[in-house]
Amino acid sequence: METTVLDLEIGTARFSATLRRDLAPCSCERLLSMLPYRGTVIHARWSGEALWAPLGDAWPDGQCLAPENAMSAPRAGEILLYAGEASEPELLIPYGAARFAGKAGALEGNPVLTIADLLPTLAELGRTALWKGAVDLKLDRRVSTHRSGRVPIAGAPPGRSRRRL
Repeated sequence: METTVLDLEIGTARFSATLRRDLAPCSCERLLSMLPYRGTVIHARWSGEALWAPLGDAWPDGQCLAPENAMSAPRAGEILLYAGEASEPELLIPYGAARFAGKAGALEGNPVLTIADLLPTLAELGRTALWKGAVDLKLDRRVSTHRSGRVPIAGAPPGRSRRRL
């Protein structure tokens, strides 16, 4: 199976987020259909060390997702998507110890993305959101690179590129 990596921006930090089609294929396809996504995250204090992104207007009214390897205690960087009847459609982005919950109690979300790098940066963003409030969130498809590993330079003539680091 091909690995799909998305660009996830929280505030000014950029992360590579691997799509987890192996664990939640229907949920991943639904998430992809929402891209590019722009919203905000706030601290999910009720869920522990995690950020919370309500999907609100981007989610079709009344559409629920069936559980796919659903979990309530993700590890740092294991992003969950919930779209059931107990709460609104949402993403949980844990940066430390977390237990997914909402007003109605415990929730289980489908694992849709994994951030494996820059976890200390994610944790710092989480602590900042706890004390300072909402942070911008952007999620989009990664710009593909050419076979050579080079990325085109914006505005440059065709064939002009620089090596991706």
